[in-house]
Amino acid sequence: MAQATDSKQTYDASNIQVLEGLEAVRRRPGMYIGSTDIRGLHHLIYEVVDNAVDEALGGYCDTILVTIHPDASVTVSDNGRGIPVKKHPKTNTSALEVVMTVLHAGGKFGSGGYAMSSGLHGVGVSVVNGLSEWFIAEVKRDGGLYQQEYRIGVPVAPVKKIATIDKSEQGTTQTWMPDKTIFDTLEYNYDQIAQRFREMAYLTRGLRIIFIDERSDRETTFYFEGGITSFVRHLNKTKTPVHPKPFYINRQVGDFIVEAAIQYNESYGESVHSFANNINTVDGGTHLTGFRSALTRTINDYARKNGFLKENDESLTGEDVREGLTAIVSVKLPDPQFEGQTKGKLGNAPMNGAVNSVVGEMLSQHLEENPQAAKRIVEKCVNAARARNAARKARELVQRKGSLETFSLPGKLADCSERDPARSELYIVEGDSAGGSAKQGRDRRYQAILPLRGKILNVEKARLDRMLQNTEIRSLITALGTSIGDQFDASKLRYHRIIVMTDADVDGAHIRTLLLTFFFRHMETLIADGRLYIAQPPLYRLQSGKDVHWVYNDEERKEIMLRYKDKKVELQRYKGLGEMNPEQLWDTT
Repeated sequence: MAQATDSKQTYDASNIQVLEGLEAVRRRPGMYIGSTDIRGLHHLIYEVVDNAVDEALGGYCDTILVTIHPDASVTVSDNGRGIPVKKHPKTNTSALEVVMTVLHAGGKFGSGGYAMSSGLHGVGVSVVNGLSEWFIAEVKRDGGLYQQEYRIGVPVAPVKKIATIDKSEQGTTQTWMPDKTIFDTLEYNYDQIAQRFREMAYLTRGLRIIFIDERSDRETTFYFEGGITSFVRHLNKTKTPVHPKPFYINRQVGDFIVEAAIQYNESYGESVHSFANNINTVDGGTHLTGFRSALTRTINDYARKNGFLKENDESLTGEDVREGLTAIVSVKLPDPQFEGQTKGKLGNAPMNGAVNSVVGEMLSQHLEENPQAAKRIVEKCVNAARARNAARKARELVQRKGSLETFSLPGKLADCSERDPARSELYIVEGDSAGGSAKQGRDRRYQAILPLRGKILNVEKARLDRMLQNTEIRSLITALGTSIGDQFDASKLRYHRIIVMTDADVDGAHIRTLLLTFFFRHMETLIADGRLYIAQPPLYRLQSGKDVHWVYNDEERKEIMLRYKDKKVELQRYKGLGEMNPEQLWDTT
């Protein structure tokens, strides 16, 4: 069976709590499922599967089968306990009918039924029923196979027993057809749904999710014996690990279950994902805060205890200890409080202390028991701190040399006479040759030219200190005037249009990619504000008689050559912008 909570709880008709009716769902579906586009369509599937995962979290279910049929209907089957079918004490109707027709009716709303559950701003399967043309629920429970059918959320007939079965058989099967008058589309995205199921299977060790799409004859089974440890290995599969085995942490503290998997790699980025009751808390929350605090404290303690940090050395920062970190933090708790309808941030304050305590104690134990791995991890963190300090000093140096009058730019910046940034443009070109043509072809009143020599550093793979030692990058930062990182100030931008103008060949495309990477990683605001442009120069000039064509790729060249196949055509290929005269550059780019 899948992971179980410590106590098995009763689950019968009395556990189904009724909170409110279903009338408003069809009128305002966006309030309940977010939207009526493909995300809302997928949400119907997730709502039903979440209920089955709740059974798995309780230890009652280990297999979920999801099938998308050719007509866009969907079936979800599980081998959990089966939704109760006896009469509900409050409504005097079958508990199954209550679950299917009353909003917020279910075992997850209250102290009985589920100790922990995944769907909590979730509104229950009744919303799926209400937004479907038809819905069929089948339950195997207590030696009987029970069924009820609904049309637009309304029962066609009472729950009926349609067969007698062995008492060992149990589970729920639900099939529905989304209402095409409500949803913008009935086309599912298999890969998006599969990604969600993959996460569910990682986070619920021992759970098998089988996903079949009969439209495209695709089938995928998600089952990960290692749980979140397998998740971390998956995230690190293209990276070089610092230590071979992820550290695994798992402990129950009162009503809270704290689980984490940690593995460092040789990269400089951080990849930490947090979950609460299997919900991806993309905005973090108290559990992530507790994890980060414990990580920073524990690694600092180990570093000082074992001589990696001397008495007078400053402590490692959170940024230092998270460089190259891949981690999954997953907590389970009753009554989680999420901030906002998006469930993006966990708000339960006690979870901070629980995660902080568990991770601190168990990570310290892992480091003590694995001294070789601990040594490599701490050395990486210490090196990150040294690089951070070196980068700070390099950044300060760039800022001190901030005025162009005192900073010698390679290739010489040819500035414009206009001093209003809103009316000024900066062209970034490759090499002095291209710079010469660009300088002659520009309008010097408002167009500035900055030639860069060769390919700049690939900042995606370089630390900040090394990046700031690169002359071309320092020149670019200084010319723009904004600085970078924490000191970035868009209001100091000297040109409101920045145009990357490289050669039309493969090398030019590579240089352009390197520049775009720099802007994306260190001046992303300029991209978001629409300040960054690409100038595309022609690759060929074709002339036949008085007809002149500027051609930008080989496909277009072949097409034009075919058009003039019976005539003489002069072909000139430009190896670089420097081969174009200023007038040609001005006319074509």
